[in-house]
Amino acid sequence: MSFKKPLKRILLKLSGEALSGTRKYGIDPHFTSKVALKIKEIHKKNIQIGIVIGGGNIFRGISVSEKGMDRVTGDYLGMMATVMNSVALQSELEKNNCVTRVMSALSITQLAEPYIRRKAVRHLEKNRIVIFGGGTGNPYFTTDTAAVLRGIEINADIIIKGTKVDGIYSDDPIKNKNAKKYDSLTYKEVINKELKVMDLTAFTLCKENNLPIAVLNIKDEESLLGFINNKKIGTIVS
Repeated sequence: MSFKKPLKRILLKLSGEALSGTRKYGIDPHFTSKVALKIKEIHKKNIQIGIVIGGGNIFRGISVSEKGMDRVTGDYLGMMATVMNSVALQSELEKNNCVTRVMSALSITQLAEPYIRRKAVRHLEKNRIVIFGGGTGNPYFTTDTAAVLRGIEINADIIIKGTKVDGIYSDDPIKNKNAKKYDSLTYKEVINKELKVMDLTAFTLCKENNLPIAVLNIKDEESLLGFINNKKIGTIVS
């Protein structure tokens, strides 16, 4: 489904795997460069862009806590992984002449500015791309929640969630070939159908603040720019 409202400011949520390309883990510079070029094309349309990246390609706090590591420690390591991804994407964006700032909820002043909402908004108004690293700065919250929180704080028009599938399905389309794809859904339908769009905290924040969510395949060459150009791509929850 296409999004009718003109987009002036977006929050792009990328999974950490979006930077790993065909690798099982880590950062693939070639694929990270391709993602940066897609973002540059959107930026050229005078759309202000905030970005949140997960850290799952480097470290997953929840999975290691299941194996015995302290959950809080695991989550902080995961937050540090998001800063690594943020700096890697910043590097590729700046190679393509996109002025970019990394702002972190964790204090890592050698790599990133501390996150201050007013300063982030000012960067966006000056047409700088802002990458928000370090999650929320607190354990027990996912990067989905961090993305939605930052989206609300900067008054984004929409959260665009780039995943490995081309929208929201009735079931896992990788495991179930008969899964039905939805073009659009309401918040209530997502809850009633128990669809896994985001974790419940993040989704509830979107619902309470009337912030639309678009889900699309970030690894598809045309999906992100196509969505911005109002083509019927992905799934919209509103």
